[in-house]
Amino acid sequence: MLNVKNWNHVFKLDPNKSIEERYLKDLCESGTDAIIIGGTDGITFDNVFDLQDRVQKYDITCILEVSTMEAIMPGFNGYFIPLVLNSREKRYVMDIQHQAVKEYGDWIDWREMAVEGYCVMNEQAKVFEAAQCQLPSKEDVLAYAKMAEHMFNLPIFYLEYSGTWGDAELVRDVAAELEQTVLFYGGGIETLEQAKIMKKHADVIVVGNIIYEDVQAALQTVNACKQ
Repeated sequence: MLNVKNWNHVFKLDPNKSIEERYLKDLCESGTDAIIIGGTDGITFDNVFDLQDRVQKYDITCILEVSTMEAIMPGFNGYFIPLVLNSREKRYVMDIQHQAVKEYGDWIDWREMAVEGYCVMNEQAKVFEAAQCQLPSKEDVLAYAKMAEHMFNLPIFYLEYSGTWGDAELVRDVAAELEQTVLFYGGGIETLEQAKIMKKHADVIVVGNIIYEDVQAALQTVNACKQ
């Protein structure tokens, strides 16, 4: 059974970006709780397979965040299914997932699945445009969080600032609304101090972009969850 309740920190790797093997080894052996493989554009079966094949050499939980059916494959420890709650289009909340279950439902091990209630907060992000999102107010975000926990019983609510530094007070307020649903925060974490700030409120911090700019800084963020 895929269980994220004891997680504190994850690294998110983009199959469409390159990473040297020595840096990948450092990330996988850093003490992070998991490696998530996922991205918005340029995601193919081949580049997902290649990255998964490299990660599985290490003793680390490896999760595929499913963004396209063409890149779905077996062999991961678990699969995250995003529901983009602030999308203007119902298909990004339900229809794409429905189509996937129609095609692959007989093969799915539901114990390996976890659904993420995504709330995308950066208008400049590729995922914001791709999922046809609308920028939510604070009240909107809190309502999405309540829906994620009380209406949909989602295991994860993901507050995604996608490359930009987010609002720590909003993260705090969202955390106060959640009891069973695990709060993921992602966006703009580039230093240990930033990681500490967001870890005060979020259950799990997601570190991604800085990996490809300064891997040593990325590695330092793991320490925010050890103190």
